[in-house]
Amino acid sequence: MVHEDGGGEEPDHDGRTVALDLERLILDAPRRYTPYQAARAADVPMELATRFWRAMGFPDIGQSRALTDGDVIALRRLAGLVESGLLSESMAIQVARSTGQTTARLAGWQMDTFLDNLTQAVEPGLTRAEVAYPLVELLLPELEQFLVYVWRRQLAAVTGRVVQAAEDTEITSGRLAVGFADLVGFTRLSRRLEEEELGELVESFENTCSDLIAGHGGRVVKTLGDEILYVSEDPATAAEIALSLVEALADEENIPALRVGMAFGTVTSRMGDVFGTTVNLASRLTSIAPKDAVLLDGELAAALEGSGAAEPSGEPDGTELAGPHRFHLQPMWRRPVRGLGLVEPWLLTRIGRTHLP
Repeated sequence: MVHEDGGGEEPDHDGRTVALDLERLILDAPRRYTPYQAARAADVPMELATRFWRAMGFPDIGQSRALTDGDVIALRRLAGLVESGLLSESMAIQVARSTGQTTARLAGWQMDTFLDNLTQAVEPGLTRAEVAYPLVELLLPELEQFLVYVWRRQLAAVTGRVVQAAEDTEITSGRLAVGFADLVGFTRLSRRLEEEELGELVESFENTCSDLIAGHGGRVVKTLGDEILYVSEDPATAAEIALSLVEALADEENIPALRVGMAFGTVTSRMGDVFGTTVNLASRLTSIAPKDAVLLDGELAAALEGSGAAEPSGEPDGTELAGPHRFHLQPMWRRPVRGLGLVEPWLLTRIGRTHLP
């Protein structure tokens, strides 16, 4: 939904005209309705329609004639899910909000990437906006099909995990291994780098971590510039990811050292994000981890020992053991952690490697 000042009059400025042409190309429909008219055409109360628009991330536009037939159809479908009893009103709002937030980030990234890279060399006599139109026209159907494909794949994966859960409570409050990977000294480094260099560093970090986490069977929850949050149902998988991240980033000359904190326990999931004490503990452990090191909480250490992935902590350092053991666990000194009391971290390393960073 685009905010405009007037009541539907076409602007005279060439740039705004091209922008409106791009909007019409993408939406495949002209502007026809004010918000009130769209709500009435969809047979939806104006108050509910406004809640849907805002949940999707669009601004209030007063009485501007900026909405299309597509907006009316989408509003009618969402309201229809509530009327049929398939979704409660609050669930429909959550659907609108989660979809809006996710696609807003995706659309912003796509425009930043495609238009910035593909329109740098503007042909003489043409503006950047005029070059953008044929690019969007060519990319739009391909990106739309790919978006639907990836969404269906992701939905199938999530549905599989839900179906395999032993109880309904495992779906929203299950036990997960949670890991935070954080670049050491990023704030200090960011003051020295140009914006373009900083963007390239963050992109390289996120790409490397995301690919590695996915490849090992973990799930990226979110990235925060210099930090990435991931989860796994399997403690050994989470541990393998953590060590692999440290090892992979150590080989990248232009990326700072990494530190990882992990915890295992009950996690609450909402709108693709995770919350709870386990998540907070993993974050706190990251903040106290040495560079190029992985710290665990006691629950995750016990889970690794119990599964046979880690050698029993009573074994002497450096002892090579037969069997499936992959990891060594070394208890560290107990320390107070803000909001969580005294915590005894465990240092995770591979068997046969130096235990202290």
